[in-house]
Parts: sequence; structure tokens; C-alpha cells
Amino acid sequence: MATYNKRGYKKSIAPRAEKQVEVDSTTAEVFDKLDSTASRTEEWISKFQNFILAGVGIIALSVLSYLGYQSYIFEPKKSEAVSELSQAQYYFDLAVNGQESDSLFRRSLNGGEGKYGFLDIIDNYGGTPAAKLATYSAGMAYLNLGDYIKAIEYLDQFDIDDLMLKALAKGAIGDAFAEIGQPEEAYDYYVTAFESSDNSFSSPKYLLKAGILGTSLGKKNAALRYFKKIQSEYPDSAEALRVEVQIGLLENIN
Repeated sequence: MATYNKRGYKKSIAPRAEKQVEVDSTTAEVFDKLDSTASRTEEWISKFQNFILAGVGIIALSVLSYLGYQSYIFEPKKSEAVSELSQAQYYFDLAVNGQESDSLFRRSLNGGEGKYGFLDIIDNYGGTPAAKLATYSAGMAYLNLGDYIKAIEYLDQFDIDDLMLKALAKGAIGDAFAEIGQPEEAYDYYVTAFESSDNSFSSPKYLLKAGILGTSLGKKNAALRYFKKIQSEYPDSAEALRVEVQIGLLENIN
């Protein structure tokens, strides 16, 4: 460590040899303490080295296992799930756009031609993006089949960052509640649906449904606000053509 002389410092009258003895003595004490500390540390490591090595091994194994899982299990699993999903989604699309929709919706749920359906994908590929999409599609298939309880069950499990799909799922839950005669719940989900994503496709659709249902539930101020929002923010939507009469009726209600 560097040393310096302070201003006004008086030279020591102690002989140089005496000072050197003190310095050597102090230095020896320091090294003795270091040696002692090192010895105790070595003893501790020696005593507990098996535990230390085991701990390091566990950490290393955990990291390697995670990396191995990601590389050799999860990634292939994701690819496999996407392959399975494509066939189930194909049946679903045919059901939406074609004939014999009930049987095709059931096939999309249960699988066919040696391929998994949505339900199998959910069970076997949990946590993958394909399983999440299968959960949404399963809910929509049940909704189209008129099994509204199962539709609510699956759509309520659907969780994804895509705001559009999230809005459609919430709106579909609203439709299911409306079908089983629970208008308050349906209204709440319609509101959640248009609040989840501000877009010209789903927002006016669920604003209109919330407005119509809100009117019947006595929520006239909220309903009027929703109709006017369609008119002002989505004037080119199909729903905008339907709200002028609704607005006129509500504004003339005492």
C-alpha cells in the first residue's frame, strides 16, 4: 500500500533498525492470519466438497436438462403438434364453409384419417402454440354444435397474446351465455371482447351486441354510448348501418 508524508510531519527518533523489526513483525502477523484463514477455508472445502460438487452438479444438470428439453423434446414436439393441427383445422374449415358441418366439426374435435383432433392435440401437446390454437378451435366447434357449456369451458381456457383472437374468444363466450339464457354474463363478455382489441372487424360487432343486449337489460346509457361509438369510430362497418334507429329510439326514451 502506498504511503505519504503529511505536511508538518516530524521525523521519528526511533532507530531505523527498530522500526524495521516492527514492520517485519507486523508483516509476519498478517501472513500468519492469511495462512490460518486459508487453512480453515481448505479444511471447510475438504469437509464439504462432496456437497459442493453435488450442488454444482445439480445446477449444471438442470441447465443441461432445460437446454436438452428445449432442443430435443419441446421443439420437435411443437413441429409435430403443428402437423397434427393442420388436419384438424382442415376439417374445421370445411365445416364452416361446406355441407355436413356437424359431422365435420365432430371430426375436427376427435380426429380422423389417423390424425389427431383438437381434443387430442390439447391432451398430448400441452404448452405448445398448436395446443393453444386447438383450445380456441375446439371451443368454436362446440359453439357451432350447440354444446354451449363445453364451448364456454374451452374458450375460457384460451390464452394467447394475439388480441384479435382473444377478442373473438371473449365474444364467442358471450354468444354461448346468450344461448343458455344468461344475458348478464353475455353482456359482460361482449364488453370485454370489444375492449380487448380495437379493430374494425370485431369491435363494431361486439359493440352492437353489447348495445342491443344492454338495452334489454336496462343499461340504456351504456347502450347509447356503444351505438354512438360505432357510428363515430366505425362509420364504414356494416354495424354502423344498423345503429341509427337504435340511437333514435334510446334518445327518445324518457
